[in-house]
Amino acid sequence: MEKRTTFSKWSVGILFAVPQLLLIFTFFYWPAGQAIYWSLTLQQPWGGGNIWVGLDNFRSILASADYWNSVTISIVFAAISTAISMGAALVLAALTDRQLRGSKFYSVVLIWPYGIAAPASAMAFRFILAPEAGFMSVVNHWWPGFWDPGLDGNAAMASIIAAFSWKYIGYSFIFFLAAFQAIPRSLIEAAAMDGSGVLRRFWDIQFPLITPTIFFLLVINITESFQDSYGIVDIMTSGGPHNSTNLMVYKIVFDGFRGLDYSGAAAQSIILMLLIIVLTIFQFRFIERRVHYR
Repeated sequence: MEKRTTFSKWSVGILFAVPQLLLIFTFFYWPAGQAIYWSLTLQQPWGGGNIWVGLDNFRSILASADYWNSVTISIVFAAISTAISMGAALVLAALTDRQLRGSKFYSVVLIWPYGIAAPASAMAFRFILAPEAGFMSVVNHWWPGFWDPGLDGNAAMASIIAAFSWKYIGYSFIFFLAAFQAIPRSLIEAAAMDGSGVLRRFWDIQFPLITPTIFFLLVINITESFQDSYGIVDIMTSGGPHNSTNLMVYKIVFDGFRGLDYSGAAAQSIILMLLIIVLTIFQFRFIERRVHYR
């Protein structure tokens, strides 16, 4: 029988909920409300009040070619980085779950990248992928000018995708490994006794059973790719070259804190929030249909 905790007075339950409600209000509803208000007004860069302008900030932003470029490259960045991080994590988790030699060691080491702050990992990748040193210098020696993130927009995008994907491989790996270990071993052993190979067992048994985890990680990774990429972009490319890596979240911070366009940055943050909401609804509306819950 399911056990539930009950309180003799409703006020006791409210007291337990108040701290959480305060945190949600302080760090979500209040900033979101302020952003909506700022997006509808013209904030003075150095203070001194504000002017109500309605939707003018949104009209100005949506009429900007640079902003639509930012939206496009943000979607490309989210799609590619999510595919790489989840794909690599899925393969590594599947291999670790087979309990090969050293699997326990790998299960610990592969989690570490997620514990590294984004700016720190970006700084490491900035040196690793530098065109004048390390591995990429060897590549440039054989193919001069092949790799230069400072001048080539495609190389710059590839470098921030590599840094972001590497960081989130560890996050996805944790959940994939837990999902694999939750599958009863009797199913795998029965399939092996029937003559199914490793790939066949993975595709027919393991993959359908971990689809809830795949769906969860898909939503989380796409959301984080839009929100948690600022530190990597700021350290590695600063949005360049020629705005080729000027992602939406980086443009918001740059326009707001360096360009002192607080109202425009607030409007951009509202658009980013709406875009994430739309993408999340789309995933729940269409992709979740293919999820097999046990």
